[in-house]
Amino acid sequence: MRFLSAASLLVLTAPLANAAAFSIFDPTQVSLKPTDNKEYPVKGDNPLQFCANPESYKLEIESVDLAPNPPLPGKKLTISAKGTLLERIEKGATVNLEVKWGLITLIKQTVNLCDELKNVDLECPLEKGEMILKKEVDLPKQIPPGKYSVLADVYNKEQKQVTCLKADDIVFHF
Repeated sequence: MRFLSAASLLVLTAPLANAAAFSIFDPTQVSLKPTDNKEYPVKGDNPLQFCANPESYKLEIESVDLAPNPPLPGKKLTISAKGTLLERIEKGATVNLEVKWGLITLIKQTVNLCDELKNVDLECPLEKGEMILKKEVDLPKQIPPGKYSVLADVYNKEQKQVTCLKADDIVFHF
């Protein structure tokens, strides 16, 4: 059972659980607000939005569910995702990742997608076709309370966009 979106979602949530090394990515590649001023929510019980109209993405996401939603510090987060990968993903694929706590940028880096896939028990290459994933992540108790926003912009080895997901207003309470 495999699914790139859940890997992207794990890449979205993992920085809240772990410290990460910083490296700058090119934020001009990412459209944080769709140019048509529309919102493109990801189906399911989640706070995710597509960064733009997902028609051109190489990953068709049917649904992503988080339990609990919203995630809770010190609790287990279960991610369930379903969709179809329209092209093979090979080594060299990357994720531009940004995590903010309020107005403060905590992480702004580019990571190797294939290296991150091991966190969801996958490895490159990912073959095209239907994918399903269910993954549990233990969130630490030490996540500072506040409002977070996360962005994961995924590119194949040719630097063509596979998908782009964002979540604004993820709130952690005491």
